[in-house]
Amino acid sequence: MITVYLAGEIHSNWREEVINLCELDKLDIMFTSPVTNHENSDNVGVEILGDEEKNFWKDQKGANINSIRTKKCIQDCDLVIVKFGEKYRQWNAAFDAGYASALKKSIIVIHNEDQQHALKEIDAAATVVASNIKQVVRILKYVLKGSL
Repeated sequence: MITVYLAGEIHSNWREEVINLCELDKLDIMFTSPVTNHENSDNVGVEILGDEEKNFWKDQKGANINSIRTKKCIQDCDLVIVKFGEKYRQWNAAFDAGYASALKKSIIVIHNEDQQHALKEIDAAATVVASNIKQVVRILKYVLKGSL
């Protein structure tokens, strides 16, 4: 069994797609991810530690708590998959890729061709750059079973 951390954009169901396709192929993978409920992720700090008058401090509290989860998940995983969506700038996904690279984790990056130039440094640090979910699942199948 391997543990895979699913980092990246939270505005689509790409994580569920990866998990479902891996289950269909009976791949022995435990998946972890950031909290993908945007409201919970944004509000965790003030919900636990109390309200803040300024958004900066609200965001700071939430980011600090979320970083504990992110660091733990990336440290404990065997492989990191980072998906960059088309719509938003995803600094958190870029940071996760950099952190995983610093820990010498294997990284699969997913993005479309239009993002190639903007993500060239991340691509250079990645183990593999894929353009879609099916490619990623085929890579995971090959890694775990040695079959195409």
